[in-house]
Amino acid sequence: MYLSFFGLNEKPFSITPDPRYLFLSERHAEAMAHLLYGIKEAGGFIQLTGEVGTGKTTIVRSLLAQTPENAEIALILNPRMTAPEFLLTLCEELGIGVPDKAAGSLKDLVDILNDYLLRAHAAGRRVVLVVDEAQNLAPEVLEQVRLLTNLETNTQKLLQIILIGQPELRELLDRSVLRQLAQRITGRYHLDPLSGRETVAYVRHRLRVAGATSEIFTRRALQRIYHLSGGVPRVINILCDRALLGGYSMDRHRITTGLVRQAGTEVFGRHASRPWIVWSGAGAAVLLAAGTVALWRFVPALWMASSAQAQPLQRTAQHPVKNGKGRDAPAHAAAAAAAAAAPGSAAARQSLAQLLSRYAGETTAQAAYGKLFSLWGLRYSDGATGPCGQASGHGLICLKEQGSLGQLRLYNRPAILRLTDSAGHTYHVVVRQLGRAHATLELGPTPCRVGLAALTRDWLGAYVMLWQPPDGQLRTLSAGMSGTGVRWLRTSLQQLEGVHSSGSAGNVYDADLVRLVRRFQRTHGLTVDGIAGVETQVAVSGALAQPRTPLLDAERNGG
Repeated sequence: MYLSFFGLNEKPFSITPDPRYLFLSERHAEAMAHLLYGIKEAGGFIQLTGEVGTGKTTIVRSLLAQTPENAEIALILNPRMTAPEFLLTLCEELGIGVPDKAAGSLKDLVDILNDYLLRAHAAGRRVVLVVDEAQNLAPEVLEQVRLLTNLETNTQKLLQIILIGQPELRELLDRSVLRQLAQRITGRYHLDPLSGRETVAYVRHRLRVAGATSEIFTRRALQRIYHLSGGVPRVINILCDRALLGGYSMDRHRITTGLVRQAGTEVFGRHASRPWIVWSGAGAAVLLAAGTVALWRFVPALWMASSAQAQPLQRTAQHPVKNGKGRDAPAHAAAAAAAAAAPGSAAARQSLAQLLSRYAGETTAQAAYGKLFSLWGLRYSDGATGPCGQASGHGLICLKEQGSLGQLRLYNRPAILRLTDSAGHTYHVVVRQLGRAHATLELGPTPCRVGLAALTRDWLGAYVMLWQPPDGQLRTLSAGMSGTGVRWLRTSLQQLEGVHSSGSAGNVYDADLVRLVRRFQRTHGLTVDGIAGVETQVAVSGALAQPRTPLLDAERNGG
């Protein structure tokens, strides 16, 4: 209704999770990192809690999109069931066939699960159970879940369990009858609402993704949204949507505090906007923050891991510092760069905004292409043929896409990101590594590490990367085709599955190759159609992690 009025392409504040609108606050990025670590490591439980609407479902969806290749995820969304029903649902999620006579027997179901987990372990696969809304689990079902962690080999637990729920889950697990389960929880994480600063960034981020080209909400209106919502993303969405509707009905292109106050009255009732409500909410937030600080005093390692927003990384000896003309910089310049990267230095405390401001001259499109070409071992000439034309001369192709961090991870190639700050300034930066909570950017004399939360506030999904097609052509491969590209695709997929080439038939895109492609697509969250489009081909290439090709994954890139 109000989209064209505000110049938007779609509704920016829908309460349904949409990965394109993913906004990772620092807490969300840390939670994601903990869950991904839990998936990779064996044994015990991981617990994630948060109030209603704080983004737990978004975390789950993002987790599924970033699942390691060797992991199988069983997701249970509605755990209100008996113990046999729970085990049967787990088997169904894992694709395990259960005979009718075993469906109601706990012993038979556990035996079937144990056999499956042993085979998965032998094949090098990790099996992870994720239970959403876990506060609804009955105590007897939780006890059965605990018993599942007894399924193990001599050296490793066979099942990793992640419990996600509202704060009531913590109270449930504090019961003395469940103390054995509580003792097996190896990681606990609680999602707090967004801060005032994060709330402002969250609203602006969603508006920019939806196509906004100007500021729609005034600064004071955004502050009012924070006070009324308490920083809860779902409530923020509802308030902003209602405020936009109010602005449209009153023919106002700027959303003011009055419109937000009226939206709050409609959403919460007449008393929602009274001052004492605002102050009581602020007081609760202060108490919550104080409790959080006290808690983190007992977890120094985790606090230290999340405290740095931007940390320049020192280059290794085999990568000398370069000056602006491409020659090795003098020794004293390299020493200065190393000193700047030292922990506790001023450079290590810079935010992304400070880095962009300080190295603004390096954030032009031409400068970014120069850095990207350099990562591929190539020299970029400004003023000659365009960057994509120069890339073509080296057998590379420019891919200009609109996507997400999950897509970048899938492609596993350095990329140029186009960032837009709150003032509308545009920057082009090269991301050379992408970790679970931080990204490494090519800025300044040494690469700089920034938090994903800071990066996603200014990145709307536009990026450019270079890719080397197997036969030098950018084309879709499908059943019935033959040639170099088809042979590369088959050989690559067989290599990823640990299978040797099948011989002369490898040049033809046959039914066997269709099955291989579909299996790869299903594993990596791609559209499962058996057709190897550009997205599938780049993902296969990224999964191979071939030598002499720059990779984005820090673990596969030696970072």
